[in-house]
Amino acid sequence: MTCSMTGFARAQARGQFGTLTWELRSVNHRYLDVSLRLPDELRSLEPDCRERIVKFVRRGKCDAQLRFEWVANAQAQLEVDESRARAVAEAAERISGLLHPAAAVGALDLLRWPGVVQEKPADAGALAPEVLRLLDKALHALDDMRRREGSRIDDMLRERATRINAIVAEIRTQSAGIHAQLRSKLLGRFEELRLNVDPQRLEQELVLQLQRLDVAEELDRLDSHVRELQSALAGGGTVGRKLDFLMQEFNREANTLGSKCQDAGVTQRVIELKVLIEQMREQIQNVE
Repeated sequence: MTCSMTGFARAQARGQFGTLTWELRSVNHRYLDVSLRLPDELRSLEPDCRERIVKFVRRGKCDAQLRFEWVANAQAQLEVDESRARAVAEAAERISGLLHPAAAVGALDLLRWPGVVQEKPADAGALAPEVLRLLDKALHALDDMRRREGSRIDDMLRERATRINAIVAEIRTQSAGIHAQLRSKLLGRFEELRLNVDPQRLEQELVLQLQRLDVAEELDRLDSHVRELQSALAGGGTVGRKLDFLMQEFNREANTLGSKCQDAGVTQRVIELKVLIEQMREQIQNVE
């Protein structure tokens, strides 16, 4: 199935630690270019995230960003150093005994003592399974959007290819009468000049002119390119570069046709042909 390089997806999950949000954007690019932005505390997951992304995105520029908003009371946990607290309490009790009157030492006094209470950061590593699960969800959504856009492009390309086939058939029909038209034109010119023409010499001149103006080879190649285009679309996968090359070949044949045609009707068909090829080329720039 044809896949577009353009897409956007967003996936969010809320848990006891806070809120995770993945945002994925992809646009057309000649090669694969993945830009990944993670919070510092989750940067160790970058290789796993990148590995997942390249399984879905094979060509194009993809920007992937993860945002993490901690829940206020989950951002850090308080940890009491009980041995230090006990040592401080015993020392305070001994000092208190030296005072008259004795001074009582409360729990809050102990908690204020340096080193008794420490902040233990929340374990961001515990979020890894959820981060990767959410990334997979966002990637599937991105892939769905790219495939829908690719399907639309596929339909357009097939429709334009059918019209190109029709134009090629029309040019074949119109070109079939060129021999008679050229003979009549040459005879008319000779009559204007009051020249007696050797019939054999006339036929030789006609053959030379027809060889120069013959477009059968270009039309055959256009038919072949259309079949190749349809085959590539039917095969699916990463076909963008192949289709881009085919458009160059389409353009080459259309330009040659334009330089050879002498008939106004054929010239009009060639113009229509070039318009269709340009429309296809613009869309193919976005095919993966």
